[in-house]
Amino acid sequence: MSPRPPVRITDRHQFHTLIDARSPAEFALDHIPGAINCPVLDNDERATIGTVYKQVSPFEAKRLGAAMVSANLARHLRETFADKPANWKPLVYCWRGGLRSGSMVTWLRLVGWDAQQLTGGYKYFRHHVMQQLEALVPQLQLRVLCGATGSAKTRVLHALAAQGEQVLDLEGLARHKGSLLGQLPGIAQPSQKAFETQLADCLEQLDLARPVYIEGESPRIGRVALPLALVERMRGAPCIEVEATAPARLDYLLRDYAYLGDDVAALSQQLDRLRELQGNACVARWQAWAQEQALAPLFAELMELHYDPQYERSQARHFHGWPARTRIACADLSDAGIAQLARQVAVLHQA
Repeated sequence: MSPRPPVRITDRHQFHTLIDARSPAEFALDHIPGAINCPVLDNDERATIGTVYKQVSPFEAKRLGAAMVSANLARHLRETFADKPANWKPLVYCWRGGLRSGSMVTWLRLVGWDAQQLTGGYKYFRHHVMQQLEALVPQLQLRVLCGATGSAKTRVLHALAAQGEQVLDLEGLARHKGSLLGQLPGIAQPSQKAFETQLADCLEQLDLARPVYIEGESPRIGRVALPLALVERMRGAPCIEVEATAPARLDYLLRDYAYLGDDVAALSQQLDRLRELQGNACVARWQAWAQEQALAPLFAELMELHYDPQYERSQARHFHGWPARTRIACADLSDAGIAQLARQVAVLHQA
């Protein structure tokens, strides 16, 4: 086989397929966007090889590992890669660009495909992600969308995107709505590394000369932490406050959080976390409403007694430009009302 020049992470788009040769558990934790997982060792096999390496010998681990890798590569050749044409050009990576991806590349090239190995593997890609976040975040021309809970800020971001504006949907990346009751049913949050990978991927696609709309967030969204540089950039950016009426907000919350009534036990457990702040009697009343699936009075009191006071206390403290914010009044958070709100935001805050 002829030598190949090193393939850097920025060259990955020149290939037909990006293959992650690591175990499914490693792939699930984080992977390069667009990669498919074709492990040369599954989770159990990888653990077994590690144990043999430590307790028996490196030679025995390599001998056993070679047999396992060969079997898995044969399966991929029969199944996953069976329909690939002669001119197929895959790029393969593992943890550090070592034996696992090297073994796959060797066999793919013996077949006749122009397979290449990503220099440095996932470890180098992880370094690239952190470099991109460090380089791109300070260049963002952010416009921060604020508003009390139930102001449909995320939906306004989506409407802005539909109208051609640039947005960064952090809650979408974190798979969490950012509030006490923000855990999405049946949807796990990504790992911290996966969140940062998705964020860097989004930033790379932005036109840094244009404004980027973002929702005002806390430093954490559920269990995912925002990069400190992004938090600081957000805190210093111009703010737009959606001043939606309480009835409009309540109506929106009843639509947007309707699924909470489907799992009464989980809702009651979440409300229990407010006992120290709100007192036993208040939380007991809220939990009783939760048991009855009476979301209207529950959300109304949560807005009045918990979310709104917290919002009032936090905004001026967190956002440097809060006194000079632009305010947009709104009494309609229907789909049409949200689309109109997005148009107002875009017109008022053009760069």
